[in-house]
Amino acid sequence: MQLIDNQYFIQNQNVLEICKKFGTPLYVYDGAKIEEQVNKIKSAFGGVDLKIKYACKANTNISVLKLMKKLGVELDVVSPQEMKLGFMAGFSPEQITFTSSGVAFEEIEDSINHGVIINIDNLPTLEKFGQKYGGSVPCMLRIRPNVEGGGNIKIMTGHKDSKFGIAIEQKDEILAITEKYNLNIVGLHQHTGSDIKDGQTFVDAAAVMLDLAFSFPNLKYMDFGGGFKVAYKEGDIVTDMEDLGVKLTTAFKNFCTKYGRELQLWFEPGKYLVSECGFLFATANVVKNNPRKTLIGVNSGLNHLIRPMMYDAYHEVVNVSNPNFAETNTYDVVGYICETDNFAKERVLPIANEGDIMCFLNAGAYGFTMSSNYNSRFRPAEVLIYQNQAYLVRERETMEDIVKNQILADF
Repeated sequence: MQLIDNQYFIQNQNVLEICKKFGTPLYVYDGAKIEEQVNKIKSAFGGVDLKIKYACKANTNISVLKLMKKLGVELDVVSPQEMKLGFMAGFSPEQITFTSSGVAFEEIEDSINHGVIINIDNLPTLEKFGQKYGGSVPCMLRIRPNVEGGGNIKIMTGHKDSKFGIAIEQKDEILAITEKYNLNIVGLHQHTGSDIKDGQTFVDAAAVMLDLAFSFPNLKYMDFGGGFKVAYKEGDIVTDMEDLGVKLTTAFKNFCTKYGRELQLWFEPGKYLVSECGFLFATANVVKNNPRKTLIGVNSGLNHLIRPMMYDAYHEVVNVSNPNFAETNTYDVVGYICETDNFAKERVLPIANEGDIMCFLNAGAYGFTMSSNYNSRFRPAEVLIYQNQAYLVRERETMEDIVKNQILADF
């Protein structure tokens, strides 16, 4: 979002005009930013056979998925529903990986029946898989390398107490099941967490995975997950993709030489690809002067963007209607939900008035996908801007959406 002649623009689209046309609250996604992030990864890992698998739980709008496909990105899904959204966006089964997390075995069967690549995360499921399919269906294994990384304990997935993956300490059990059923293990996977600042975390996790890989002679893929750090505010530490690319590429090439053939290197970024592309626009319903602080109450809340309340996530706030910092005030920005519902605390912003359009940055990941109808509120519309054209990619909900699956009891 750029400030040009005292007006904010996304590509060539005037932000205030977008909000006037589509209403608020409104999610807007900048397709050019998605393309930029994809190209950063491709550039950093240009020396290997690279496959980017978008972790689509971050943002499953089918038009966003369609754009990913256009950019040469494939999908990592975590549910049959995400898998089917991928099909709707044009992905073929072999372009989709289903990374399970303690799911019912019926979901594993459903994914296999649809022809997607299956990634198994626990020993009981691996045993059931072996009993039913043996070596007739290739699979991947999600390994927990016991390497900590992430910006918040709630988004760390590779540590020793995590629910995710098969612990590296269970290597002998993995190999016993593999041998027992003659399983065709074609890939190993790990995901350490999200918002990883230090590239060394990836290097450490990769070292564990590459050592394990020698126990599986038929590998085709090594998936090192995602979690690359993006900036939430000026001065934030971000993952140094160039440095990480050099370190991991070197390690991976050395491994492939010892392994005896070239494998494909996978990453599955989610937030890294879509976080910075997204903006949530909301209208100031009230500017409330309390004795201790001044509040801006907007027509949105944790029902639309839960990350600040769930993870203490930071989202930069911009007063789109008044970009002039000549006169400022310190505000808490709060939502309209009947719950403690803070978007931001003690932010110095240009003077705000009722009716101003407020923007929350970094709202492209885990925004709409984690939204709800709490307080029976409607979820927002979504707009994708691509190649200087604004596309409405989801209509705003109506009362019909709130009640369509409810049945009025006859008593």
